[in-house]
Amino acid sequence: MEVAWAIGLKFTHGFTRPWPSVLVGCAIAASMFFLGLAVRTIPIGVGYAIWVSIGIVGAAVSGPLLFGQPLRPLPILFLALLVVSIVGLKVTATAR
Repeated sequence: MEVAWAIGLKFTHGFTRPWPSVLVGCAIAASMFFLGLAVRTIPIGVGYAIWVSIGIVGAAVSGPLLFGQPLRPLPILFLALLVVSIVGLKVTATAR
């Protein structure tokens, strides 16, 4: 849902289009709901970092796929490092 609302913002045209705006609002609410579920079992700092990172990576990858925006090798490298960090945070947050 995090990626859906981030990408959906493009279709709202500054919240001037009603239906895309409603869908984005619903996606934001759902995203917050799922974040709330996630932080039941992982620390809030880790949960929020993972949540935001999913949105970043999803939006960065969706841009070229949906809108033909360029994604060059160096940004791909840093996105990959972000994914490694997300996995590391999750693994170490749940390790006992």
